[in-house]
Amino acid sequence: MSAVTEENTPGVEFAIGALAAVGAGFFTNPVDVVKVRLQLQGELEARGSYTRIYKNTLHAAYLIAKHEGALALQAGLVPALAFQVVLNGIRLGAYKSAQRYELIVDKQGNTDVLRTALVSGTAGCVGAVLGSPLYLVKTQLQAQSAKSIAVGYQHNHSGSWDAFKSLWMEGGIAALYRGWNANMPRVFVGSATQLTTFGLASDWLRSLNIFPDRPILLTFLASAIGGSCVAVTMQPFDVLATRLYNQQTDAAGKGTLYKGLGDALIKILRTEGLTGLYKGTFPTWMRIAPHTVLCLVFYEQLDQLYRKFRTD
Repeated sequence: MSAVTEENTPGVEFAIGALAAVGAGFFTNPVDVVKVRLQLQGELEARGSYTRIYKNTLHAAYLIAKHEGALALQAGLVPALAFQVVLNGIRLGAYKSAQRYELIVDKQGNTDVLRTALVSGTAGCVGAVLGSPLYLVKTQLQAQSAKSIAVGYQHNHSGSWDAFKSLWMEGGIAALYRGWNANMPRVFVGSATQLTTFGLASDWLRSLNIFPDRPILLTFLASAIGGSCVAVTMQPFDVLATRLYNQQTDAAGKGTLYKGLGDALIKILRTEGLTGLYKGTFPTWMRIAPHTVLCLVFYEQLDQLYRKFRTD
């Protein structure tokens, strides 16, 4: 039997990636809620011209818990985890499969930067497009808040099912996939950065031979590096995606604030300046770095359990 046939099938890679992402998403969703609120605060308003309800990440978490209850920090959890299944099942499944089949490594077995970035970025885009309705609902539910601390447009959904039903009645598939392309730059840049730097960091740590018998620790450190890098590169695109998905729409289903990615970018730069694109950077890092670590460590653990089960 060849080495390739002994490896996990793409379907198994998808399942492991999806399970790992769900585990990570459960723990990091509260920070995602805070991040969305900070990104919507002062939308299209000049810096210093509006009242900052949320002073910083911790203050935002405190206000949300105080005015809406602690469970509000898990707003949008169901569509968020479902989105993780679609996105990371495809993204991690494609990355691990390409890695096992040596499609993204050089002759020495090290990470090929260009091929890894293209494979992981493209797979991320596929997952982002397919899961766009889930991300749309997730964002709108996380933006909803008590009137006294509300920022951004309030859609007033009573829950996930109500949000999906309202969107379907409003415009069917077109409404569910409204702004479907808003997440593509975010996920392409984020996925390419995350998995490429993770691969490079893993190669570097292996070359040092400091964790020869502790693969989980190596994965932990490499994913921490990858997660920290992606927080910086992805942030402007993350703000754009949040704004586009949460904006109010008119009777024709068009956004009332932004016509698209380019229009949103120009308007934010004109009114809020470059710093507007970096609102919520700290909670983005607080979410994506632990999420990367948990996701890839969970993946490693689940992969080992599956192999042990298969062997037994």
